[in-house]
Amino acid sequence: MMNRLFLLSLLWFCFKSISADEARLMRFPAISDNQVVFSYAGNLYSVSTQGGIARKLTSHEGLEMFPRFSPDGTQIAFTGQYDGNTEVYRIPASGGIPMRLTHTANLGRDDLADRMGPNNIVLGWSPDNSIIYRSRKQTFNSFKGQLFEVPAEGGLSSQLELPEGGFLSFSPDGQKMAYNRVFREFRTWKYYRGGMPMRFGSMIFQPGKLIK
Repeated sequence: MMNRLFLLSLLWFCFKSISADEARLMRFPAISDNQVVFSYAGNLYSVSTQGGIARKLTSHEGLEMFPRFSPDGTQIAFTGQYDGNTEVYRIPASGGIPMRLTHTANLGRDDLADRMGPNNIVLGWSPDNSIIYRSRKQTFNSFKGQLFEVPAEGGLSSQLELPEGGFLSFSPDGQKMAYNRVFREFRTWKYYRGGMPMRFGSMIFQPGKLIK
C-alpha cells in the first residue's frame, strides 16, 4: 500500500512539474462580432466566439501583445516587440505580415513584466479608423505617458488633447471617450487607497471638453 501511494505521489509530482513547464498564459483578449483574438506564447491567435480550434495569426520572432480589432473587424492592431523596439503594428484579421506604424526610441523601462508595462500599448481604435495607443515617448520620465493616435494606413502620430491617460473606450456614436486618467494597470498594489489609485472610467473626453 505504501509503495502504491508513493508511486501515485511521484506520478502526480511529475505531472505537475511537466504541466508547469508547458503551461503558458492566454492573455490580452479582444472581441469582434464573432471572433476573439488573444496573445499566447508571444504570438497572436484567433478563435470563434462559439469555440473551436484557435488559428495562429503571427509567427514572427518577438513578442506580440495587446491586439485590438478595428471597428469593422477586418484589421487587428497590436503592440509588437521586434529587434528591441516596442512599436504599433497592424495585420489583417485573417493574419499576415505586420505593417509597422510607429517609430520611437527605446526606453529604459520597456518590459511587459515591469510595473509600468511596455511602451506604445495599443488601447483601441477610434471611430474614424485611427489606432489609439499610450506612449511614453514625450515624457520627462518613464512613469508618465500620453494618448496618441496613428492612421491605420500609416503616417505621423498625433497626441490627443489630454495630459495623460490609460485604458479607454468610445461611446457607440464615437462622440465621447471614457478613459482612466491614471495608468496603473501593471502595478501590484492591493487595497491601496492613496492619492494615485486606479480610477476606472474617471473622465469623459469630448473635443474641447473634459467631464469628471
